Parts: sequence; C-alpha cells; structure tokens
Amino acid sequence: MKRRNFIKNASLAAALVTFSKQNTWAKLLRLQDYNFLTLRDSIGVFTEAGGTIGWLDAEEGYLVIDAQFPHSAPHLIAELQKLGSKPFNYLINTHHHGDHTAGNIAFKGLVGKVVAHNNSLINQKTVAKRSGTESEQLYPDTVFTESWELKTGKEFIKAHYFGAGHTNGDAIIHFQNANIVHMGDLVFNRRYPFIDKSAGADIASWIQVLQKSMDTFDRDTLFIFGHSLDPEKIIGSQADLKAFQNYLSSLLDVVGTKVKAGQSLEEILKIESIPGAPEWQGDGIERSLNAAYQELTQ
Repeated sequence: MKRRNFIKNASLAAALVTFSKQNTWAKLLRLQDYNFLTLRDSIGVFTEAGGTIGWLDAEEGYLVIDAQFPHSAPHLIAELQKLGSKPFNYLINTHHHGDHTAGNIAFKGLVGKVVAHNNSLINQKTVAKRSGTESEQLYPDTVFTESWELKTGKEFIKAHYFGAGHTNGDAIIHFQNANIVHMGDLVFNRRYPFIDKSAGADIASWIQVLQKSMDTFDRDTLFIFGHSLDPEKIIGSQADLKAFQNYLSSLLDVVGTKVKAGQSLEEILKIESIPGAPEWQGDGIERSLNAAYQELTQ
C-alpha cells in the first residue's frame, strides 16, 4: 500500500470518471491511497483512480487488465516491477472508457500487445476524435469479436464477449486455473451504474450477459468488479452478479410501469431508489433512470 496526500473525495471522483473526456477529469481528481493486492496464484488487483485493474505475474512476464489514468498507471507499473525484472507482455482493456484506457499511454513502448473487443477499439477511437485526445491514446492492436485465448506460464486466460451491456464492447477476462474473472464495468457492486447508451449499452441485453456469466462460471469463481459503492468490495461472488442482475431487472420494471402509466421523464426522474433493489445507492440514479427511459421509449 502506498500513501498519497490526495483530497479524499471519492463521491466526486465516482461521478466524474464515468463520463467522456476522462483524461481532463483525471487532472481534477485527487484520490486517496492506492492499493496493490495479491489475490491468489500470482494474480491481484490495483486500485487508485477509476476502474479496478487486474494483473498477473507470470513466468514469461506481466499481464495487466485495464489501465486507469496516466497519473495512476505508473504506480501499478512500479509495483509490478518490484516483483521482478520481466517484460509487460499484455495489456487487456475490458472496454473503452477513459478510466480504463486513458492510462494505456503509460504502457507505450513497454507492453507487447494491447487487447480488446473490436467495438471497444472503435469506441475508443470515436471518443478520442470527438474530444481531441487522439495523441494521448494507446489503442489496442489485437482485437476479437467473440473470444480470445492465451496461455502464459501456468495460467490459461480467456476473454469472452457475451453481448452488449455497459457498452457494446465489454470483455470478460477469465483466469481459468485460478478461477478468477475480471468483469470490468459489467458489475457495479451496490452502486448506481453508468449505462453508456451512446456506446451501445443495452439494459435488457446486460441482464442476459450476467446470466450467461453465471452459467459459464461457477459458485467458486472469484469475481473482480470495475466499481463498488464500498471501495473494499471490488471482489465478490456469483451472488453479487445475481444481485446486480436483479437491480437491472427492477430498474426496467419500475421505469416500464411508469411509462405505461403515461408518466413523463421528468416525473420518472423523481424516483429516489429502485424498488426491489434498495442496496444500490450513491450518486447517479438519474443516469439509470434516463437510460431505462430511453431504452423503453425508443
């Protein structure tokens, strides 16, 4: 664990990092400590600013999942380099959002391959062009549409794409021997999610993606989540996937009922919590309500 004298304003950070132009927002953020933690079998997580980073210390070199921001990624790199002088062979992006890919640039000239779903690459390029940050990007050079596999050291890794969810390009990364799965932002644990309709997010499909995940992985799987209301609960179980699936279903149910009753968006945005999913809290319920309204009316 490393200590940094940053302003402790996690709620502001959570609200900012989910939107576009995250590289600009990152300059405004001053988060608290960063944490470098081993889970099992030389696989661990790193948290500081943005989405949770996963990492693997393999015999042949390091593999990293997501990169946060340019100011936080070097902290992860430095911590891994303390484990041994090895190459950084792979960087995998779970999706294109800046709190997961802006830090890619810190790996330029360092990492062998950058991997992502093809839609994630398209989305990253679109956002960078729109925000004028193309020179600040390190884009994936290896893309897939359904799955991607790798054997490194003793670990078998498979990246899955089960359909649109948080975006239309969310990858799920499975460390098969360790039975650890990085879900990226397909799970917001007890925290109102960002549903990026501009990048193809689909709530109904997201519910099915979570079901496919629960069917593919088992009750012993250790899941890594991109974000959590409680920063210490970025690790969870299949029960947490089921609970988030219930949140999304409850969201569609309540908004759908209001729409059928002829209520306007303005009236729907007055909802203060999602019936049937009271554990989901924090800032940002209006993002969920807006996204559900858009999906159900368009």
